[in-house]
Amino acid sequence: MLKSWFNFTNGLFLMAIIIVSGTIVYSQYISQQIAIKERIAVESWVEAERTILNSTDTVSINLATKIITENNFIPIIETNHLDQPTGNYVNIDESKIKEDTIYLAQRLQEFKVYSKTPIEVKLKTGDSTAIRYYYGQSKLLREAKWYPIVQLLLVIMFVLIVIYSLRTRHKSGQNQLWASMAKETAHQLGTPVSSLEGWLEILKEKAESKEIANEIAKDINRLQLITDRFGKIGSTPKTELSNPYDRIKTAMDYMKKRSSEQVIFQLDPANTKELNCLLSPTLFDWVLENLLKNALDAMDGKGSIQVTMTQESKLLTILVKDSGKGIPNNQWKKVFQPGFTTKKRGWGIGLSLSKRIIEQYHNGQLFVQSSELGKGTVFCIQLPL
Repeated sequence: MLKSWFNFTNGLFLMAIIIVSGTIVYSQYISQQIAIKERIAVESWVEAERTILNSTDTVSINLATKIITENNFIPIIETNHLDQPTGNYVNIDESKIKEDTIYLAQRLQEFKVYSKTPIEVKLKTGDSTAIRYYYGQSKLLREAKWYPIVQLLLVIMFVLIVIYSLRTRHKSGQNQLWASMAKETAHQLGTPVSSLEGWLEILKEKAESKEIANEIAKDINRLQLITDRFGKIGSTPKTELSNPYDRIKTAMDYMKKRSSEQVIFQLDPANTKELNCLLSPTLFDWVLENLLKNALDAMDGKGSIQVTMTQESKLLTILVKDSGKGIPNNQWKKVFQPGFTTKKRGWGIGLSLSKRIIEQYHNGQLFVQSSELGKGTVFCIQLPL
C-alpha cells in the first residue's frame, strides 16, 4: 500500500512537471511571436510618423494618423541622435513623468535593454542625424511571459491540495480500520470472558479450588479491562475529572510487580499531586502501561524508568524516561505508525493507539521528546488542565 501510494505521488508530480514544462515551452513560443509582431507594429508606427512629417498627400496622412492612433498598447520613446528624449512618447503614464523627473530616463534605459536596436528615421535625405525610437513590452507580452509562472504555482498548489486530501483520507481510513478492529476484538473477547466467569463461579464452590479461583479471577478482571479498553477505542469514550498522579502511580505499581528487580522505578510529581484534569481513566491507564511496557522492553530487564510531572500555566507535562536502547532520529515519528515495530513479536499498534487516545480523546499531545542510542528515550505527554 505504501509503495503504491509512493508511486501515485511520484506520478502526480511527474504529470504536473510535464504539463508545466509543455506550457512554458508553448508560452515562450507565443511570447516570441508577439514580440515579432510588436516590432513590426512599432516599425509601422514610426513609418507613419515619418509620413505625417514629410508627406503632403491627404490620403497618406490620414492613413498614417490612423496607424498612429491605433497603437494604444506599445510604449514608445523618441530620442535624437544623441539618445536624448525629445519629449515625444506614447503609452507612458503622464502623471509619473510629472511627479518624477528621471522617470522617463529610467523607462528609456529599460527600453534600450529590451529593444536593443532602435528604429531610426532620417527626416531629410542625406541628413547625417536621425531620430531614434525605442519601445518596451506591451501589457499583453508581459502577461504571456508571466502566465507559465502563475500556472506553475497553481499546479503546485493543486498537487499539494490533492496529496493532502488523499493523505488525510488515507489516515482517516487507517484510523477507522484500527478502530473497527479494536471494537471487533472487544466483541470477540466478550464471549469467552463471560464463559470464564461462569466456570469461575463453579470453581469457587469447591473449597480446594478457592485459591486457584482467586488467581483466575485476577486474570478475568484483566481480560475485562482489556475488553473495555478495546471497546472504547471503537467509540467516543466519556471523560471525567480524575487525578493523573494517582493513575500514574497505580500503573507504575502494576508494572513494577511484573518486571525485574534490577529495574528502578521513580515518580516525581513535583507540585502536581492534587491536580485534576478531564481523563478517560481506562484509556489513560492503557497509554501509561504501553509507555512503561515499551520502556521495559527497551532495557532488557535492567535499568531505570523515571516519570516526572510538571505544570506550566494550563498544561500538564508528563515525561516517561528510560535508560534503554534508544530510538534512531529517523524513527521518532515512525514509532507511532500502525504496524511499525522493532520487536520480534508484536503488532506495532500500542504507540499508535496511545497517540490516538491522547490526541483525539484527551486533546493533548504524545511525542518522542528526545532519544539517544544506547542511553534511552523520553516520551512526552501533554494534557490541558
